[in-house]
Amino acid sequence: MTNTCNDEKITWYKLGLMRRCKFTGACFLIAIVLSVTPVYAQLPFSTDDADTTPKGEFHLELSNEYDWLQRSSFPGRRQNTFLFSLNYGVTDRIDLNVAAPFIRISNDRLSGLGTPSGIGDLQFGVKVKLLDEREGSKRPAMAMVFYVDAPTGSTRKQIGSGVTDYWLYGVVQKSFTKRTTGRLNAGVLFAGDGSSGLLGVRSSRGQVFTGNGSLIRNFTPRLRLGAELFGAVTNNFDLTRGQLVGQIGGGYLLTEKLEVTFGALAGRFAASPRLGVQVGMAYDFE
Repeated sequence: MTNTCNDEKITWYKLGLMRRCKFTGACFLIAIVLSVTPVYAQLPFSTDDADTTPKGEFHLELSNEYDWLQRSSFPGRRQNTFLFSLNYGVTDRIDLNVAAPFIRISNDRLSGLGTPSGIGDLQFGVKVKLLDEREGSKRPAMAMVFYVDAPTGSTRKQIGSGVTDYWLYGVVQKSFTKRTTGRLNAGVLFAGDGSSGLLGVRSSRGQVFTGNGSLIRNFTPRLRLGAELFGAVTNNFDLTRGQLVGQIGGGYLLTEKLEVTFGALAGRFAASPRLGVQVGMAYDFE
């Protein structure tokens, strides 16, 4: 991959994504031995919700996303991202988050670049819930989220961005029925570069605008399914450097303590995955 191509990337997992290495039995074992409360997760969707982790509690998410890259990413062929994300409730309306990805890139065999891997850029965030949704009212729930990404990943391996970036976005959430909920996010990457791995749009100068929305329905007390659309574009609105990704997926509660999640996605433009699949789990504990 040329430096010119690399200069056009903002990561899929960070902008929503956050949204990923293969699961082992150890992941589930760690979760099962913890004291817990019922799970409330947004995986596999990158669209954030307006809810915060209850005071004094933790919310753990582990997810793995395997992507087939666009032809413009050649010699990069595929990318696997395992994401660890942990939230802690400072109050019932404020929570803190730390997220760490482990990225593995599969390059074309003839390129001689091999399969570089390692920990990407660490992410630190805070969410503040501004408004609660009222039953019988048109007023939605609202929240604001701010993230800082630290340049901890290797730029030599194309796993890290090499710079610090700052991202602010708002969340609007509305229940259309008792089973169906819609969510919208809109934000701006103010400075820096959010790239990590070969997915995303790089814009070290100027801003990047992001927007995404999801519609999710609880079909049974255990099963929820939904769809989302995510987009990102630089401040000069050059779509050839943008992202547009759609995803369908859902989650299934194995117990009140543990949810497994799944999703399939497809994207357009150079900064998006061509196709991808995702599996994950979410767990709450004290």
